[in-house]
Amino acid sequence: SRLANIEKDKTGHLYNRKSDFRVEYRLLEELEHSMMVSRKMEKAKILQQLSKIQNNVKRLQQQLKDVKPTPEFVDKIKEMMEEIENAINAFKEEQRQIYQQLLKEEKAAINELSLFERKVELWALGSSTAEKVWKLPSARVTVDKTLENHLPKEVVEFERFLQRTGGRQGGWDDYDHQNFLKIRTKYRGRLSYMDEALEYLTGRTKEDIEQHDKWYQEYVILHERKKESIKKWKEKQQQEKERNLKEKEKSEKMLKERWLQREEAQKQKAEVERKRKQAAVEVWRKQKVVAFAMDQASQLKLKENKQQKERQSHVKLLLEKNTLQKKVKEELQKLENEKREETEKEQRKKIAAEEISKFQEH
Repeated sequence: SRLANIEKDKTGHLYNRKSDFRVEYRLLEELEHSMMVSRKMEKAKILQQLSKIQNNVKRLQQQLKDVKPTPEFVDKIKEMMEEIENAINAFKEEQRQIYQQLLKEEKAAINELSLFERKVELWALGSSTAEKVWKLPSARVTVDKTLENHLPKEVVEFERFLQRTGGRQGGWDDYDHQNFLKIRTKYRGRLSYMDEALEYLTGRTKEDIEQHDKWYQEYVILHERKKESIKKWKEKQQQEKERNLKEKEKSEKMLKERWLQREEAQKQKAEVERKRKQAAVEVWRKQKVVAFAMDQASQLKLKENKQQKERQSHVKLLLEKNTLQKKVKEELQKLENEKREETEKEQRKKIAAEEISKFQEH
């Protein structure tokens, strides 16, 4: 079920055509397909070999049902048994070689994963020196002195333990260590596993296995302490991160409040300046209105003065004209009077002359 879920997640996330990882994991998909084809071919080959052995065994069983006490029959049975035995031995040898190759590849993969695991752990601890490339195998683990100042003591203690005791397999080769773990896990760590361990771990004494068991128990304890230490460190980092985030939010809030206060002060200052300018403009406008009114009044007064002078001049002209006309009239009247008087005088003279003439005639 777990493998099925992993397969489902892999197919859904990595090999999905719409996934962002599609291009990067296309090579991985092709490699997996190639390995799948290879496994199918290997499985078909194994089934073919087993089927051949099974058929030979069935033929032998058929022959044994009708036993004939003759040398020819015995030789035939012997030949068939040797053929079956050779086929089984060849199959076992081929599988043993494949198994040995797989063990080597597994060991290399485990060592590589161990290196990556330590690198990831060091990266997780945030050490600037964690990016250093680790090139030593797991059986020759060393703790760089420059890292000790950046790592929790449990991590350093675990790495020193590995260095002191021969790495993550306690100085044993991968084959023996893996068998030891399988048997110990099978018996859940009970000492009753010793007999089976001695049977599988050829070349290892009881003291060797007991010593390795003691090493493994200490390894598990130190490894758990290391994991717990890293877990606590991560929790501490998370708390510090949250605290820093809160401090940052608080600082940003204060900065925002200061900015708002400064913005409000600038707005108020701008409003005061706007009102001041508006008042100045209003004063200027009123001054312009007053000046315009005064100018208009001055021009009106000048116009009125001009009109008054013109009227006065006109009146004067009229008066002068009337005076002149009156004077002319008076002069004419005087002349007329003088002429009339002269005429009357002439008439009186004429009358007087006539009277004198008349008087003289008489």
